[in-house]
Amino acid sequence: MNRSKWTDPAVWPRWLKKALVLGADALLIPVSLYMAFALRIGTLTPHQYAQLSPAYFAITFVVGVAVLWAMRLHRLKLHAFDMHAVARIGAYAATLTFLAISVSYFFDLWAPRSVPLIFGAVFFLNAVAIRMVVLAGITQINRAVGSRVPVAIYGAGAAGTQLANALRQSQELRPVIFVDDNSALHGIIIGGVRVGRPDELDQLARSGQIERVLIAIPSMTIGQRERLTKTLETLPCEVQSIPSYVDLVSGKSWVDDLRPVSPDELLEREKVDLDIPEVAKAYAGRSVMVTGAGGSIGSELCRQLIDCRPSRIVLFERSEFALYEIERTLRPSAEQAGIALVATLGSVIDRPSVDAVIETEKVDIILHAAAYKHVPLVESNELEGVRNNVLGTRTVAEAARDARIERFILVSTDKAVRPTNIMGATKRLAELIVQDIQRRGAVTRFSMVRFGNVLGSSGSVVPLFQQQIRRGGPVTVTHANVTRYFMTIPEAARLVLLAGAYSEGGDLFVLDMGSPVKIVDLARRMIGLANRTVRDEANPDGDIEIVFTGLRPGEKLFEELLIDDDSLVHTPHEKILRAQEAGLSEIEVARMIKQIDAALASRDREAVRQIIVRFVDGYSVADATSADGTA
Repeated sequence: MNRSKWTDPAVWPRWLKKALVLGADALLIPVSLYMAFALRIGTLTPHQYAQLSPAYFAITFVVGVAVLWAMRLHRLKLHAFDMHAVARIGAYAATLTFLAISVSYFFDLWAPRSVPLIFGAVFFLNAVAIRMVVLAGITQINRAVGSRVPVAIYGAGAAGTQLANALRQSQELRPVIFVDDNSALHGIIIGGVRVGRPDELDQLARSGQIERVLIAIPSMTIGQRERLTKTLETLPCEVQSIPSYVDLVSGKSWVDDLRPVSPDELLEREKVDLDIPEVAKAYAGRSVMVTGAGGSIGSELCRQLIDCRPSRIVLFERSEFALYEIERTLRPSAEQAGIALVATLGSVIDRPSVDAVIETEKVDIILHAAAYKHVPLVESNELEGVRNNVLGTRTVAEAARDARIERFILVSTDKAVRPTNIMGATKRLAELIVQDIQRRGAVTRFSMVRFGNVLGSSGSVVPLFQQQIRRGGPVTVTHANVTRYFMTIPEAARLVLLAGAYSEGGDLFVLDMGSPVKIVDLARRMIGLANRTVRDEANPDGDIEIVFTGLRPGEKLFEELLIDDDSLVHTPHEKILRAQEAGLSEIEVARMIKQIDAALASRDREAVRQIIVRFVDGYSVADATSADGTA
């Protein structure tokens, strides 16, 4: 409801408010002095006494107003009327007492010796009383014509009291009641607001007496706050949590102090130094095409390629928005380095489009990072997973072979080793196709890179855990014993570039990532790095709970990097290993592709799964749907 500026003192001009307060205090000087004489003499008409001099009143008034202005009592904010303001009024009243004594003495004007003392006391009481009356009047006006939302403050401690004092000046909220779990506080009045029991909230909310509950207990842990919030969510009103004034002044709150966690902090090993001269030499002056350039790995590959000084970077991406973002991000750096940047929309399953880009941009090297990689999504969309990951790889690899380009590097995953899910199986089939094309290609050097889980990539657990921690939990982990190998996005991208530098043809490169990490340990570490504690049976008052949700379809308890460890050989870099794994024959690959084409044409999902069973070692439909997810 809109209010007139004359009915709402809050919108009066500041000069008008000060003038009214100054005028009221100035008027109180002669009124209080007159009352002092009346009390001392014992009559309501002390002015009839001949000894009473008008000059005494005039001098006291003029000097009193001057002192009033000097002591700035009119600047005291009425809404913030507290003990400090009372003390200021008391100091001025004492000054008036001394003034009245001085006027009587120096001007030899009659006044009983007790009158100045009574005068100061009367002025003090009148000044305080008038302010209290006006403040009460303003409060009643606000209640009568205002639209302030009635609220309950949960917590009658220091923070709750501070909040109530602040809300009295607010034009939006009005404190109606405190509630507190401490029974010793029930029934007392704090700043004019009663302290009630928490069980009163439901009735107050349903009757419309409160429309919001503000939690003002900053000493609560996040876990306690979360449990209280869930309890209060059953009320038919809003529930909000308010940080303390100390937190507000320091710029902290229980949510905003969550700092970003660097992926490097989550590795339980030293970061691998992959910055070696061979990388730059392998790509300098070349035209490099990156498929899936807008993805987590593809975009990092493009960033690192700029440091290698290629002549051209071709961004090949099917997502318009992802392509726009990576092109916009890289353009300034590419122009500064004198590198041509070409943004091309296209799909890896579109052979004419791939051929046209390779020919037009005179591509020398292809880094094939385009793939569907989210395990549960590909598990339930196996036809598109096979079309994109298997046939898309075949399309780009054959285009590279036919164009006789220098090198082709496939980005693969450790989930391709004895896979129990469709995504991993499609990546293994892609590897088999690349191996087959290498055997039949005399010019282009084909190689593959197997990653572990990439920390911070889209769809990985790190962004998910960060989001869950920011919400106050719970953090969801599929199984207590799930383990994974981890690497950072820069490590993953650098490994791809190194694979291109070291490639001899048909190579499979892996990074020595140390021991696998338990996902639950990763979750605990992230909670700790966010300055929170885990809530469990040993620590029921902790902040964040970890909940086990069960393995998802096709998910394994553990991952492997190699099918045959005996095939490992070293490279010039001690942390990068090369493997030669057995593949399918040319006839088997041709039969597999023919069967895949037929299954996709008829949209036969079961046929796709049976093809994978026949051609991928270690995969079976039973394994993919087993309870424990083991290989």
